[in-house]
Amino acid sequence: MYPKFYSLEPEKRERIINAALKEFTRSGYERASTNEIIKEANIAKGSLFSYFNNKKELYLFLLDYLLEIIDKIYAEVDWNETDLFKRIRDIAFIKFKIMKNFPKAFDFLKTVGHENAAEVKTEIDKMGKYIIDSGFERGYKNIDLTKFREDIDIQKTINIINWTLLSFAEQQADKLKSFNEIDMDPLREWEEYSDLMQRCFYKKEK
Repeated sequence: MYPKFYSLEPEKRERIINAALKEFTRSGYERASTNEIIKEANIAKGSLFSYFNNKKELYLFLLDYLLEIIDKIYAEVDWNETDLFKRIRDIAFIKFKIMKNFPKAFDFLKTVGHENAAEVKTEIDKMGKYIIDSGFERGYKNIDLTKFREDIDIQKTINIINWTLLSFAEQQADKLKSFNEIDMDPLREWEEYSDLMQRCFYKKEK
Protein backbone atom coordinates (compact mmCIF):
# COMPACT_ATOMS: atom_id res chain seq x y z
CA MET A 1 0.00 0.00 0.00
CA TYR A 2 1.09 3.58 -0.78
CA PRO A 3 4.33 2.61 -2.58
CA LYS A 4 4.98 6.16 -3.82
CA PHE A 5 4.62 7.58 -0.31
CA TYR A 6 6.97 5.00 1.19
CA SER A 7 9.52 5.72 -1.53
CA LEU A 8 9.95 9.22 -0.09
CA GLU A 9 12.83 10.07 2.22
CA PRO A 10 11.92 9.34 5.87
CA GLU A 11 12.20 12.99 6.87
CA LYS A 12 9.67 14.05 4.21
CA ARG A 13 7.29 11.20 5.13
CA GLU A 14 7.45 12.29 8.75
CA ARG A 15 6.68 15.92 7.83
CA ILE A 16 3.58 14.85 5.88
CA ILE A 17 2.38 12.49 8.61
CA ASN A 18 2.86 15.07 11.37
CA ALA A 19 1.16 17.79 9.31
CA ALA A 20 -1.82 15.52 8.63
CA LEU A 21 -2.04 14.45 12.27
CA LYS A 22 -1.99 18.09 13.36
CA GLU A 23 -4.69 19.21 10.93
CA PHE A 24 -7.08 16.32 11.57
CA THR A 25 -6.58 16.75 15.32
CA ARG A 26 -7.29 20.48 15.14
CA SER A 27 -10.17 20.47 12.66
CA GLY A 28 -11.73 17.01 12.64
CA TYR A 29 -12.27 14.96 9.50
CA GLU A 30 -14.86 17.02 7.65
CA ARG A 31 -13.31 20.46 8.28
CA ALA A 32 -9.69 19.37 7.81
CA SER A 33 -8.01 21.16 4.91
CA THR A 34 -5.59 19.30 2.68
CA ASN A 35 -4.21 22.72 1.66
CA GLU A 36 -3.25 23.31 5.30
CA ILE A 37 -1.56 19.90 5.41
CA ILE A 38 0.39 20.73 2.24
CA LYS A 39 1.45 24.10 3.66
CA GLU A 40 2.43 22.67 7.05
CA ALA A 41 4.40 19.83 5.44
CA ASN A 42 6.08 22.27 3.04
CA ILE A 43 5.43 20.14 -0.05
CA ALA A 44 4.40 21.07 -3.57
CA LYS A 45 0.69 21.82 -4.04
CA GLY A 46 -1.11 18.80 -5.38
CA SER A 47 1.70 16.38 -4.54
CA LEU A 48 -0.24 15.03 -1.55
CA PHE A 49 -2.74 13.43 -3.93
CA SER A 50 0.01 11.66 -5.79
CA TYR A 51 0.58 9.72 -2.55
CA PHE A 52 -3.04 9.42 -1.41
CA ASN A 53 -6.04 9.50 -3.75
CA ASN A 54 -8.22 11.62 -1.46
CA LYS A 55 -8.67 12.90 2.08
CA LYS A 56 -10.39 9.74 3.24
CA GLU A 57 -7.50 7.57 2.08
CA LEU A 58 -5.07 9.82 3.97
CA TYR A 59 -7.20 9.59 7.11
CA LEU A 60 -7.37 5.79 6.89
CA PHE A 61 -3.62 5.70 6.41
CA LEU A 62 -3.25 7.61 9.69
CA LEU A 63 -5.48 5.07 11.44
CA ASP A 64 -3.14 2.30 10.26
CA TYR A 65 -0.18 4.42 11.38
CA LEU A 66 -1.72 4.59 14.86
CA LEU A 67 -2.01 0.82 14.99
CA GLU A 68 1.66 0.49 14.07
CA ILE A 69 2.61 2.79 16.96
CA ILE A 70 0.39 0.88 19.40
CA ASP A 71 2.05 -2.36 18.26
CA LYS A 72 5.39 -0.83 19.33
CA ILE A 73 4.09 -0.93 22.92
CA TYR A 74 3.42 -4.66 22.89
CA ALA A 75 6.69 -5.38 21.07
CA GLU A 76 8.56 -4.25 24.19
CA VAL A 77 6.52 -6.18 26.78
CA ASP A 78 8.25 -8.88 28.81
CA TRP A 79 5.83 -11.75 28.27
CA ASN A 80 7.69 -13.85 30.85
CA GLU A 81 6.17 -11.66 33.57
CA THR A 82 3.02 -13.57 34.59
CA ASP A 83 1.80 -11.38 37.46
CA LEU A 84 -1.15 -9.39 36.07
CA PHE A 85 -0.58 -6.20 38.03
CA LYS A 86 3.14 -6.16 37.27
CA ARG A 87 2.28 -6.75 33.61
CA ILE A 88 -0.16 -3.81 33.60
CA ARG A 89 2.45 -1.60 35.28
CA ASP A 90 5.10 -2.58 32.73
CA ILE A 91 2.75 -1.89 29.80
CA ALA A 92 1.87 1.48 31.34
CA PHE A 93 5.52 2.52 31.54
CA ILE A 94 6.19 1.40 27.97
CA LYS A 95 3.06 3.22 26.79
CA PHE A 96 4.22 6.37 28.59
CA LYS A 97 7.55 6.24 26.73
CA ILE A 98 5.83 5.69 23.36
CA MET A 99 3.42 8.56 24.05
CA LYS A 100 6.36 10.86 24.79
CA ASN A 101 7.93 9.86 21.46
CA PHE A 102 4.72 10.21 19.40
CA PRO A 103 2.57 12.89 21.09
CA LYS A 104 0.93 14.04 17.83
CA ALA A 105 -0.24 10.50 17.11
CA PHE A 106 -1.90 10.18 20.51
CA ASP A 107 -3.44 13.65 20.24
CA PHE A 108 -4.97 12.42 16.99
CA LEU A 109 -6.10 9.16 18.60
CA LYS A 110 -7.89 11.16 21.28
CA THR A 111 -9.90 13.08 18.67
CA VAL A 112 -10.59 9.93 16.66
CA GLY A 113 -12.64 8.65 19.59
CA HIS A 114 -15.00 11.62 19.18
CA GLU A 115 -15.11 11.67 15.37
CA ASN A 116 -18.60 11.10 13.94
CA ALA A 117 -18.07 11.78 10.23
CA ALA A 118 -20.11 9.14 8.38
CA GLU A 119 -17.42 8.72 5.73
CA VAL A 120 -14.91 7.27 8.22
CA LYS A 121 -17.07 6.22 11.19
CA THR A 122 -17.21 2.51 10.28
CA GLU A 123 -13.42 2.27 10.04
CA ILE A 124 -12.99 4.19 13.30
CA ASP A 125 -15.36 1.86 15.14
CA LYS A 126 -13.52 -1.19 13.80
CA MET A 127 -10.17 0.23 14.86
CA GLY A 128 -11.42 1.16 18.32
CA LYS A 129 -12.80 -2.32 18.90
CA TYR A 130 -9.56 -3.88 17.66
CA ILE A 131 -7.40 -1.72 19.95
CA ILE A 132 -9.43 -2.66 23.03
CA ASP A 133 -10.00 -6.33 22.21
CA SER A 134 -6.45 -7.06 21.04
CA GLY A 135 -5.02 -5.01 23.90
CA PHE A 136 -6.78 -7.08 26.51
CA GLU A 137 -6.09 -10.31 24.63
CA ARG A 138 -2.36 -9.57 24.51
CA GLY A 139 -2.29 -8.05 27.99
CA TYR A 140 -3.65 -11.20 29.59
CA LYS A 141 -1.40 -13.56 27.64
CA ASN A 142 0.26 -16.13 29.91
CA ILE A 143 -1.08 -14.54 33.13
CA ASP A 144 -0.88 -16.63 36.32
CA LEU A 145 -4.50 -16.85 37.46
CA THR A 146 -3.57 -18.92 40.52
CA LYS A 147 -2.60 -15.68 42.26
CA PHE A 148 -6.28 -14.72 42.49
CA ARG A 149 -8.38 -15.65 45.50
CA GLU A 150 -10.28 -18.90 45.06
CA ASP A 151 -13.56 -17.45 46.42
CA ILE A 152 -14.04 -14.87 43.65
CA ASP A 153 -15.30 -15.12 40.08
CA ILE A 154 -12.17 -14.63 37.95
CA GLN A 155 -14.01 -13.37 34.86
CA LYS A 156 -16.01 -10.79 36.82
CA THR A 157 -12.82 -9.72 38.56
CA ILE A 158 -11.06 -9.28 35.20
CA ASN A 159 -14.05 -7.24 33.99
CA ILE A 160 -13.68 -4.92 36.99
CA ILE A 161 -9.94 -4.50 36.31
CA ASN A 162 -10.62 -3.80 32.61
CA TRP A 163 -13.34 -1.26 33.32
CA THR A 164 -11.09 0.48 35.84
CA LEU A 165 -8.22 0.58 33.32
CA LEU A 166 -10.37 2.02 30.53
CA SER A 167 -12.03 4.61 32.76
CA PHE A 168 -8.73 5.70 34.30
CA ALA A 169 -7.06 6.04 30.89
CA GLU A 170 -9.99 8.09 29.55
CA GLN A 171 -9.99 10.41 32.58
CA GLN A 172 -6.25 11.01 32.31
CA ALA A 173 -6.44 11.69 28.56
CA ASP A 174 -9.29 14.17 29.11
CA LYS A 175 -7.07 16.18 31.46
CA LEU A 176 -4.47 16.79 28.74
CA LYS A 177 -4.62 19.48 26.09
CA SER A 178 -1.80 17.61 24.34
CA PHE A 179 0.22 14.49 25.05
CA ASN A 180 3.26 16.77 24.95
CA GLU A 181 2.21 17.60 28.53
CA ILE A 182 2.17 14.03 29.80
CA ASP A 183 4.19 13.34 32.95
CA MET A 184 4.64 10.57 35.52
CA ASP A 185 1.75 11.64 37.77
CA PRO A 186 -0.86 9.30 36.19
CA LEU A 187 1.50 6.34 36.60
CA ARG A 188 1.95 7.13 40.28
CA GLU A 189 -1.81 7.50 40.74
CA TRP A 190 -2.44 4.22 38.92
CA GLU A 191 -0.12 2.45 41.38
CA GLU A 192 -2.55 3.34 44.17
CA TYR A 193 -5.48 1.75 42.33
CA SER A 194 -3.33 -1.23 41.39
CA ASP A 195 -2.27 -1.82 45.00
CA LEU A 196 -5.89 -1.58 46.15
CA MET A 197 -7.14 -4.10 43.57
CA GLN A 198 -4.25 -6.43 44.28
CA ARG A 199 -5.12 -6.49 47.98
CA CYS A 200 -8.77 -7.15 47.12
CA PHE A 201 -8.32 -9.84 44.47
CA TYR A 202 -5.05 -11.68 45.21
CA LYS A 203 -4.49 -14.34 47.81
CA LYS A 204 -2.68 -13.13 50.89
CA GLU A 205 0.99 -13.97 50.75
CA LYS A 206 2.09 -16.38 53.43
